[in-house]
Amino acid sequence: MTEYTPVPFDPEIEPALAEIVPQDAPPFTPETVPAIRQAMAAMFTPAAEAVGDAPVTVEERTIPGPEGAPDLTVTIISPRDFDRPVPGLYNIHGGGMMVGHRDMDVPRLLALVLELGVVAVNVEYRLSPEHPHPAPVEDCYAGLVWTAKHASELGIDPDRIVVMGGSAGGGLSAGVALLARDRGGPHVAGQLLLCPMIDDTNTTVASHQYAGIGTWTRESNIAGWQSLLGADAGTDAVSPYAAPARATDLSGLPPAFIEVGSAEPFRDEDTQYALRIWATGGQAELHVWSGAFHGFDIYVPEWHISKAALATRNSWLRRVLGL
Repeated sequence: MTEYTPVPFDPEIEPALAEIVPQDAPPFTPETVPAIRQAMAAMFTPAAEAVGDAPVTVEERTIPGPEGAPDLTVTIISPRDFDRPVPGLYNIHGGGMMVGHRDMDVPRLLALVLELGVVAVNVEYRLSPEHPHPAPVEDCYAGLVWTAKHASELGIDPDRIVVMGGSAGGGLSAGVALLARDRGGPHVAGQLLLCPMIDDTNTTVASHQYAGIGTWTRESNIAGWQSLLGADAGTDAVSPYAAPARATDLSGLPPAFIEVGSAEPFRDEDTQYALRIWATGGQAELHVWSGAFHGFDIYVPEWHISKAALATRNSWLRRVLGL
């Protein structure tokens, strides 16, 4: 049996793990997911309240979902008093495909709206296992189509829309970029993939190294993919729009920014995704942050590497959006 020695967490942030992941934290199972969702929902402040007195406008909208599916809810965060179309950030929240809510990403998006003067559209999508693939990615694609179609109304330049998200949201963002390419859909100026969840096979070295340790473990990841894909998880039946690492053709995609920690299960699949984009002649910017665990910028925002990562993301966004 192969032994996998994990890359160590940076000693500066390792003590935070005990608070982030208590020893009695419940595992992700069909039985525990409802309670975990409820507990997470209580942690996140509604967007209008979370922005406080920041100089932005917050609007909640109900928009059409995929054909034959329920409507979607989006939160739109816009700068006040802008007089010309600005870039748009279309955001997809994380949560392992099983949990999470768009309000969890409001602080990240508010910072970007204030820093870059962009409009953020933050989508709520159906979660598995109640709504397995293709419901989540089709919801997210429908939201992108709506955003592009209503760009003028939203004050967004339709040629400068970046799809973005972290973890499951990063994987869904990559899936949406593939769908937009393959369906001749809206123009996507870039894909900002933050520690994206893209490989259902759980066969990489990194996926084995973080069994039972860290903020997102091998066990949690397997539960997430089984939740989304059921018995198809790990088989040849999996769609690349569900697990973008499955895509056989990564050519013709929008420029990608891919970020991941060296001490997390997604390190290898995310690194390989960048390598495969480069192999087609495509554009990708890859950052592997040393000693960082999954979601480091959210959990330990004052860590010097978190600050460096945020500055690096903003630099890429400015370049890809012409700011």
